[in-house]
Amino acid sequence: MPVGTAGTVKAMHPEAVKALGADIVLANTYHLMLRPGAERIAELGGLHEFMNWPWPILTDSGGFQVMSLAKLRKLDEKGVTFQSHIDGSRHVLTPERSMEIQALLGSDIEMQLDECVRLPCSEEEARRAMLLSLRWGERSKAAFAARPGRAIFGIVQGGADEALRIESAKQVVATGFDGYAVGGLAVGEPQDVMLAMLDCTVPRLPADKPRYLMGVGTPDDLLESVRRGIDMFDCVMPTRAGRHGLAYTRLGKLNLRNACHAADAAPVDVDSSCAAARTYSRAYLHHLVKCKEILGMMLLTEINLAYYQDLMEGIRSAIAAGRFADFRVETKEAWKQGEGRC
Repeated sequence: MPVGTAGTVKAMHPEAVKALGADIVLANTYHLMLRPGAERIAELGGLHEFMNWPWPILTDSGGFQVMSLAKLRKLDEKGVTFQSHIDGSRHVLTPERSMEIQALLGSDIEMQLDECVRLPCSEEEARRAMLLSLRWGERSKAAFAARPGRAIFGIVQGGADEALRIESAKQVVATGFDGYAVGGLAVGEPQDVMLAMLDCTVPRLPADKPRYLMGVGTPDDLLESVRRGIDMFDCVMPTRAGRHGLAYTRLGKLNLRNACHAADAAPVDVDSSCAAARTYSRAYLHHLVKCKEILGMMLLTEINLAYYQDLMEGIRSAIAAGRFADFRVETKEAWKQGEGRC
């Protein structure tokens, strides 16, 4: 899912995002509740109409941004009281209010409110946040206004503790949601720790329901997580990298900031599905990046989103053909071929 934090996938037209193969985007409850406000978006016809995206939208609960962005915050059983990072205004986010905001936005998939802790953290802190998230999950489900075609996902927490992850997964499943997310990863821990948490968590989530790894990640993260049973992802990485001069390709990453590209007439990737990757020279993209031209950000964002969508399409096709293991090896071999490029 491309990330449309404030109701837009940065540097992209909605029609272009869809044309690249995206069927769903993620929007951010925290940012939209602060500006322009959920009630205003509802008055204007809901988020789909507001951002001109008639296809599915998943909204996160806002909890992660409260923890990471809010200036001052106070956490208790009721919810979180915090000051906006924009203007210092005071807000209260409870499970019930999070569900209300997401309903006002009109999202197709709503996420329960949870507490995400940064890693590493103590077992005591991870357990406290996990148990609170379970209680908030029950309240979120009770407050969810079920409607045809709409869903609510529960979130597994537990830090980097296998026992806590297993306990959380069992209880989240017992609460009963339309889909299940693994949260609180890619927050400072190395990849092997993240994958170890998936190894103990995913087998305990229903195989007939969507399984979503939140906020992840690199192309290698996607491959390894799908290998463990994850179905859905979101991450700002492809769009953020594009705005900072980095391109993702079949042969790995390409840093267009580097001077070695200044006189290179070759395209980024002659075999890419993305016209921008096939037709614009590395020299021109390097020039745009060095001049901080908006077009450079737009083209590299499009190239990156295309690569991520192509990678996921390749994964789906390989699974359907019963050759995912081979696809994984072939993809990693292609990345190795590009190692050492500037």
